[in-house]
Amino acid sequence: MGMWLGRGRKARRCYGFDEIALVPGNLTINPNEVDTSWQIGDKKFRVPIIASAMDGVVDVSFAVAMSKLGGIAALNLEGVQTRYEKPQEVLRKIASAGPQEVNVLLQQIYKQPIKEKLIAKRVREIKKKEGVACVSSIPQRAERFGKIAQDAGCDIFIVQATVTTVRHLSSEYKTLDFHKFCKIMKIPVIIGNCVTYQTTLELMETGVKALLIGIGPGAACTTRGVLGLGVPQVTAICDAAAARDFYFKKNSVYVPIIADGGMSTGGDICKAFACGADAVMVGSAFARTKEAPGGGTHWGMATPHANLPRGTRIHVGTTGTLEEILFGPARLDDGSQNLVGALQTCMGNVGAKTIRELQLTELIIAPSIRTEGKLFQQAQRVGMGK
Repeated sequence: MGMWLGRGRKARRCYGFDEIALVPGNLTINPNEVDTSWQIGDKKFRVPIIASAMDGVVDVSFAVAMSKLGGIAALNLEGVQTRYEKPQEVLRKIASAGPQEVNVLLQQIYKQPIKEKLIAKRVREIKKKEGVACVSSIPQRAERFGKIAQDAGCDIFIVQATVTTVRHLSSEYKTLDFHKFCKIMKIPVIIGNCVTYQTTLELMETGVKALLIGIGPGAACTTRGVLGLGVPQVTAICDAAAARDFYFKKNSVYVPIIADGGMSTGGDICKAFACGADAVMVGSAFARTKEAPGGGTHWGMATPHANLPRGTRIHVGTTGTLEEILFGPARLDDGSQNLVGALQTCMGNVGAKTIRELQLTELIIAPSIRTEGKLFQQAQRVGMGK
């Protein structure tokens, strides 16, 4: 399996969203009669989309708004929301900074220590407004932050790093025992990120309730350029889905996989589900909402790293409300709005009543899918030519 790179070295061909397409089904269904819901633990959500734990995307108000629309938004416990009492002022500075100064500014802003009292405060603020409190932390702080968040009434806890494995070696700090952590936490734990079959299997054996799949595909992420790491999302999701199905067959336990990153349009999201995802995590699409705290700017969690930033701040603009991005009506022609409507219509056209059935859709390799017949769109920079 694979292609020769040189003497003695083979490499596997992998695929991204732009290289595949979905084949319409022999049966079609009214889009209004499909079920897009998914479940984590005993919690069921009608919108299978999670807003990424990024400071330009999610704050307390956004998390509440997303919850009321049927989805989940993850609050970054490593960000400005837990470092500053008044994060809005800090966010405005980041949004208005020039491109030459923004990286240094971000590094300075994120040097401010995390205030543990703000972790509990933010969780309580979300719960007080009847939102789903989902928060994210790096593995090194997960035990401490997990307890604080759980005691404050948190609903879902995410442990997230650029690359996460069960077997992590370090002599500088205590490594997180995922088996123990998932056992002591009384709320669903999501772990990320990974992209390989074997790592997905090993992480599922910890007792985790869901996994994040994706390394480097995010719009504001530069991990693939800085570290050379990453697997294109189509291949990563397919491999993880195969591991999930094997684990279910072996243990009768279904652990959902969440495609994280690389999806900017409804078409990308539909392809992620067809490849095997149970839910998706999206950042840049939500950074464009009027409710997003970044004011039309977006940056990743590793962007302000003190020694080796793995991200950049990008301008995505503000194009609509959160409700328009999720449910329409779409006012743009590029697939970036009415994401749930796109998913429902796709499910109807491939004959899938549920997400599980959508995962069985026939996939084809189609590198010309975005360009075939689109000469005028490309020349005029509209629709799929943007």
